[in-house]
Amino acid sequence: MHKITFKYAVTFLAILILQSCKIQKSLSPQNTKEAMLKAVKWQEAHPVFAKAPTDWTNGAYYTGVVKAHEATSDINYLNTLKSMAKRNNYQPWERYYHADDLAICYSYIYLKSIGEDADLAPTSKIVQDHLYKDHEWKSNAKDEKTILWWWADALFMAPPVITAFAKTENDDSYLKEMDKYYMESYNMLYDKKEHLFARDGRFVWTGASTDMKEKNGSKVFWSRGNGWVIGGLALMLTNMPKDYPTRLFYENLFKEMAQRIKGLQQDDGLWKTSLLSPESFNHGEVSGSGFFTYALGWGVNNGLLSRSEYQPVVTKAWEGLLKCQKANGKVGWVQNIGFDPKPADEESWQNFGTGAFLMAGSEYLKLTN
Repeated sequence: MHKITFKYAVTFLAILILQSCKIQKSLSPQNTKEAMLKAVKWQEAHPVFAKAPTDWTNGAYYTGVVKAHEATSDINYLNTLKSMAKRNNYQPWERYYHADDLAICYSYIYLKSIGEDADLAPTSKIVQDHLYKDHEWKSNAKDEKTILWWWADALFMAPPVITAFAKTENDDSYLKEMDKYYMESYNMLYDKKEHLFARDGRFVWTGASTDMKEKNGSKVFWSRGNGWVIGGLALMLTNMPKDYPTRLFYENLFKEMAQRIKGLQQDDGLWKTSLLSPESFNHGEVSGSGFFTYALGWGVNNGLLSRSEYQPVVTKAWEGLLKCQKANGKVGWVQNIGFDPKPADEESWQNFGTGAFLMAGSEYLKLTN
C-alpha cells in the first residue's frame, strides 16, 4: 500500500514539475518575444481598418508596435513603423475635432523621438486644431452641446498623443488645455463609487429606472472601454513631466482604477467583457485584458503599483493572453468594434486587439528583466 502511494506521489510530483516547466517556458522572455513578433507578422499580412489606414484602429495597433520596439529594439518593429508612416505620408485622419483621428500620430511622434526623419507638421496641425479650434460638437439626443471627449475610448486616442507632442515641443501649454478636456470627461463618466468609467453618457447612472443595467442589476462597465482609459493613462504618464502640477491627479486615478481592475480578474487570467457581470459571457476577452495587462505591468515597472501585489496579476494575465494566440500568430478572442459588452470567440480578431497584445507583452518583458 505504501509503495503504491509512493508511486502515485512520485507520478503526481512529476506531472506538477512538467506543468511548471511548461508554464515557465511559455512565460519566458524569449517565448514572449517570439509571440509578439509572430503577432505583428500575422497582422501585417492581414491588414484591416475601420475607415482608413490612418484611423483609430491602426492608431491603437501601431501604438502596440511602438511599445514592442521600445521593449525589444527589434528592427522588425522599427521597419514596420517606418513603412506605415511613409505609406500614410505622416498624416492623421480627417476630423480634427474627433479624438479618434489623432491616435495614429503617436507612432509618428515616437519615430521622431528616436531620431528618425519623421514629418510632424500634420501632427502639429491636428493637435493644435483639436485643442484650440472651434469644434463641430457632437450633439446628444436632446440636441444639446456635449463635451469634446464624450466617450471613454477618447482618453486613449487623444491625451497620449498630446502629452507625447508636448514633450517633443517642450511646451506644457498643450497639457494645460488637455487637462481641461480630461476633467470634463472624468466628471461626466467616472463612477467614484465603482472606480470605473462609463463608456459614454448612456451608461451613466442617474438613479432613474431607465438606467442601463446588466441582467444581474449591476451597472454596465465595458472592459475595453476601461482598458482604453487606464492604458491611456499609462501612456500619458510616460511622457508627462514628473513635476507637472496635475500629474498627481492622473497618478491617483491610475492607482484607484488599477486596484479595482485587479479585483475583477477572472480565474483564467483575463477579464470578461462586462466587468461587473462576468457571468454574462463564458470567456475572457483579449483587447480589454491586453490593455489592463499593459497598464498594470507599466504601473509595477514605474513604481506606482506594488510589485508583490500586482506582478502575479500581470503574470497570470499574460499567460492567459498567450493562450488566445494561434500558432500562426493570430490573436483571437477580440471583441469586435463596439461600445458595450459583447461576445468574442477564438476566431474573432481586430488590429487593435493585436496592439493590446503587443503592449501587454512589452511590459511583461520589462517586468521579467
